[in-house]
Amino acid sequence: MTQPPQPPQQPSQQPGFGPPQPPPQPPAQPGQPPQQQPAPGGPGLDKAPEPGYGYPQTPQSPPAAAPTPPPAAPQGSGYGYPQQPPAGYGYPQQPPAGYGYPGQQPGPYGQPQQPGPYGQPGYGYPQATVPMQLQPGQPGGGGRKPNAQMAIIVAAVVAIALIVGGGVWYASSGKDDDKNNSADSGGGTGGKDAKNGGGEGGTSAGGKEKAPADPGSKVLFQVPAPKVPKGSTTIVTSGSWVTDTVYAKSGIAEVVGYDRDKGTEQWTIDLPGPVCEASDHVTEDNKTAIVHKPAMPTKDEPQSCTEVALIDLEAGRTVWTKTAKTGTMPISFNNVTLSGGTVAAGSTSGGAAWEIASGKQLWAPKTSDSCYDAGYGGGAKMVAVRKCGSYDERQLHIQTIDPKSGKVISEYKMDEGIEYAGIVSTDPLVVAADVGDSAGDGSGISDFFSVDNKTGKLRTRISAPGEEFAATCDIITKIEQCSGLAVGNDRLYIPTEEHENTGEYGETNEVVTFDLATGKQTGQRADAGDGYTITPLRMDGGNVLAYKRGPYDKGGQVVSIDGGTFKQTTLMENPATESVREVERSMLPEYAEILFSQGRLYMSSVFASDFSGSDKEYLAIAFGTG
Repeated sequence: MTQPPQPPQQPSQQPGFGPPQPPPQPPAQPGQPPQQQPAPGGPGLDKAPEPGYGYPQTPQSPPAAAPTPPPAAPQGSGYGYPQQPPAGYGYPQQPPAGYGYPGQQPGPYGQPQQPGPYGQPGYGYPQATVPMQLQPGQPGGGGRKPNAQMAIIVAAVVAIALIVGGGVWYASSGKDDDKNNSADSGGGTGGKDAKNGGGEGGTSAGGKEKAPADPGSKVLFQVPAPKVPKGSTTIVTSGSWVTDTVYAKSGIAEVVGYDRDKGTEQWTIDLPGPVCEASDHVTEDNKTAIVHKPAMPTKDEPQSCTEVALIDLEAGRTVWTKTAKTGTMPISFNNVTLSGGTVAAGSTSGGAAWEIASGKQLWAPKTSDSCYDAGYGGGAKMVAVRKCGSYDERQLHIQTIDPKSGKVISEYKMDEGIEYAGIVSTDPLVVAADVGDSAGDGSGISDFFSVDNKTGKLRTRISAPGEEFAATCDIITKIEQCSGLAVGNDRLYIPTEEHENTGEYGETNEVVTFDLATGKQTGQRADAGDGYTITPLRMDGGNVLAYKRGPYDKGGQVVSIDGGTFKQTTLMENPATESVREVERSMLPEYAEILFSQGRLYMSSVFASDFSGSDKEYLAIAFGTG
């Protein structure tokens, strides 16, 4: 699967809206012989997986304020990420890669690719010479990805280094919410739209997003990157949402509402400190939850993520702000979500839940020496990931809970030795995990677990080798940060890794489908097309909305995939102007927040940096048709 983004170095190109740069050179032929083309159904993974257990982990709670590092932007994207520090400090060590299911071999999608000029394969550009000193975000060893152990260690080092310097990083994510109007770079909670598909033979109930007469888009507006305060290095700008009237986006210690079409500021919510986490879910009356710091961080006082706030995206105001304690110490929260009139926030040191309407604390998870709630997934239902047992007998309990009381409704106990898990969807309940570190690429996913919410019984287990599928989950602390996939129609929609084809550009991929009742592929496949890479964004009724990254000389696209026929309909095609393409490529699904609503596409960064340069930097860019 696509490895988690690594911090890239200072870019060299300008992603502005100025005069176009000289056109890129024609694409060179790939440096590998053509691979055997896959069958129409994608990788053949319908065999039941054999049992496998991860190695026990040494207990070591990550620092309370250490978020996941930001996704890597490609070289030349115009975003000045700091250099990657040396490894040597991080989370509990992972077992060696390669412990998984006997007899599994990488499929045709999993062959190493030559890295392109952005440090990732398949951008459709001519192949570039890889320097001896690999740059952040570039696969090593001829395109091979670093293993999960190194990815986790390096990520932790970067996060700790930035926190000491007064800044934090954040890895993008996104999931479908009840209204499909929150930051969405893949994934789904199986809310209303997921149910609309019915789940009967993949039939589609259709969606709200309709194809315009002309899918060609134009740039509606762009928001310049904010200036980072003195003493900070990188500040989180996580969180973006769309209502009927505004596009809302986190800035530095603020959330700003912009006119959906013009980009003019409609309101500003000032915060005392930077945003740490933001829920993707939004209530029917346009309220959502964030976690922020109580003050601006400094070198001497980095601050912790202790403040949970409910914000009104329609009125542009903070409704209430709450904190919670473990003993006498304020809890620094790693994740926040909402479901059923309740906001819940969790961390390795404790959690709490509040009533949305009043701000009254409803419950707190029971903690002991052997069990604690690592975090929560929200949306249609509320699900807790509870860790129990000693380090050599760790077991994860996936609990569907009553959001009002915290009472456990059902529980699924995962095999011992699985240290981390991510919530992909809460209804239907889908959990991702890297069993035995067998994904091998730091994506956090080797298997998906489909669980019955009512009984807590395992419906099926889906093997999804990292060499064949492209999706990621931040399973260390975020719990609900899975991207690049969608759930609906009682099915899992996931992209394959890029692979060679016979077209002009040489690289492409597909979206394939797994039945959540049987665990088998349905045979449906949506091809990205020559030089394009397709990534699911969210469900739209029974249809799948997906973003297509274009080849080197074309803009991206948004398509709707019919849930029944799997026929694609183009909803948007972005300008091919080089200056616009460069900005768009700096905000791809792997490392940015992407929203599509009513013929409007909003792409935004999840951090702001103080690294100076001549390149124009942007916090967000919006495209529209018609």
